[in-house]
Amino acid sequence: MLKYFLFIAALFMASMVGAQNAPTPKETKELRTITDTLRIFTSKKLRVTPITYQKEVTLKIDTLSFMAVGDIMMGTDFPDASYLPEKGAYPFQKVDSVFRKTDILFGNLEGTLTDEGENAKHCKDPKKCYSFRSPEYLGSHLQRAGFDVMSIANNHIGDFGDVGISNTISTLDSLGIANAGVYDKTFTTFTKDSIKYGFCAFAPNTDTPKIQNYKKAIARVKMLKDSCDIVIVSFHGGAEGTDHLNVTRKTEKFYGEDRGNVYEFAHKMIDAGADIIFGHGPHITRAVEVYKNRFIAYSLGNFCTYKRFNLNGVKGYAPIVEVRTTKDGIFLEGKVHSAKQLDGVYPFMDKKEGALSEIKRLTAMDFPETGLIFTEDGYFRLPN
Repeated sequence: MLKYFLFIAALFMASMVGAQNAPTPKETKELRTITDTLRIFTSKKLRVTPITYQKEVTLKIDTLSFMAVGDIMMGTDFPDASYLPEKGAYPFQKVDSVFRKTDILFGNLEGTLTDEGENAKHCKDPKKCYSFRSPEYLGSHLQRAGFDVMSIANNHIGDFGDVGISNTISTLDSLGIANAGVYDKTFTTFTKDSIKYGFCAFAPNTDTPKIQNYKKAIARVKMLKDSCDIVIVSFHGGAEGTDHLNVTRKTEKFYGEDRGNVYEFAHKMIDAGADIIFGHGPHITRAVEVYKNRFIAYSLGNFCTYKRFNLNGVKGYAPIVEVRTTKDGIFLEGKVHSAKQLDGVYPFMDKKEGALSEIKRLTAMDFPETGLIFTEDGYFRLPN
């Protein structure tokens, strides 16, 4: 009987040596233990029980992580330089460490990056004219923060005419930040870590691809899906302010302007092949939803808006929404990092977790059917 076990052990060790992968140090140690045990058994002529060897296997799922923030306007020299920050101030100093934890970082550039251009709005009093001309040097802060892609589809991209639009695009391009959202640049693609991303952005405004034109939007998303691994869609839409916190699932109007049906738009984009959708525009935080295993943020609110913005109450919430997906875009889990703003103060982390509380509350109200589960530390996921 002992000769039988020695024969089996010899076959086992031979199979390990002949395997395609050489034994690990742990496996080698276990083989020596088996051999030593059999030697003891041989010398003492003991009865033994056959040993089953099982190699531990660790499975790794490849995932992607995204972070998204809302409106960014780091300072403007219009109507005068008093609305600019102190030279050398880094707008993302107090949130930078959070940004470093993601694969893709997204934001909405609320305004222009240009050193030239005349105000395109006809205002009697410049100080009551909300046009944003951020000097081009401020763009370097976006690069330093690690932004990969930015939407320029909003109601302020045309504040300084065609030159403002073209200078904004060329500034972002020179910094290696993908961007899209005007008629001259309706979409873009970029590759990072061997993943090809497609990005397009929409708004209800004059210079932008229209959020209401579903036919063209669907065609654009399908085109990107055919050539990219992941498709990101951004929209600037929905009525503004604290009277419009909820996603109505209807066409929203503000000051007589059609701001789109953001619910219908988001769902149609996912039906067309979009993998993740980031909304902004209402200047407040709104609910999030998971539809067909794809993530939608309906409004990321204000994030880094220096002066010229009303940041009272919930308007000062500045969420950093983190989403983890498979490499096919399927939602796995998310997390809300709560930041906050004050007038004339760049974003900082909010210990009271105001943004998290607001997103959790509104999501339960607007999308109870989704059943998203939020934890106290900011994570959210679908029910098992």
